[in-house]
Amino acid sequence: MSDLVVSESPRILVVEDNAELCGMLDRLLGDSGYRVDLARDGQAGLHKALTREHDVLLIDRGLPGIDGFDLILRLRRRGLTTPVLILTAYSAVADRVAGLDAGAEDYLVKPFEVDELLARLRALRRRHLAVAEVLRLGAGEVDIAGRVARLADGTEVELSGRETALLRVLAGRPSRVYSRDELRAQVFEAAESPSIVDTYVHYLRRKLGTGSVRTVRGLGYRAGVL
Repeated sequence: MSDLVVSESPRILVVEDNAELCGMLDRLLGDSGYRVDLARDGQAGLHKALTREHDVLLIDRGLPGIDGFDLILRLRRRGLTTPVLILTAYSAVADRVAGLDAGAEDYLVKPFEVDELLARLRALRRRHLAVAEVLRLGAGEVDIAGRVARLADGTEVELSGRETALLRVLAGRPSRVYSRDELRAQVFEAAESPSIVDTYVHYLRRKLGTGSVRTVRGLGYRAGVL
């Protein structure tokens, strides 16, 4: 199932710790036709983003618990493709670049114009609907948004968020060999053992065939074929 729900009433998750701004956004977005979920810290935002589907995420840069950039990184590592707009008081170019590199699609500096915020949210949803991220692996393919692998014989196999995220890294540069540490840094939590990578490679091979992920002895893993 896609992370983006297409409906006449899109759902948005707002992760903002300022109570006054959070209330204003709740009213503004509700009046603009959104179904609004609110979170006041990064940990609550992480939980809500992973347990309910949203059309777009609006995330503050400076959050208690889990910083906004770290929150986005964690969501992307779990395979969540929902578009993200960062809302922040920081205006430095380096900070905007860091937010985009973390996985956000857009960046809006406070104070902001309401019309611009709404226009940027609409643009994010349009782009997300228009671009389906499908990566080729041999004669098969991986639908990232749908979390589905299509094998060469036409069989469709559902994937978990982490399985999808791991395949996304490998299939994104199929000729590259990734070490366990590199894959752990891009897909999993830093505190997790490097063996978590081997575990999910095993899961993928069990679902998609032994050739779906190749082992390069002494170096790590690279993409195989479906």
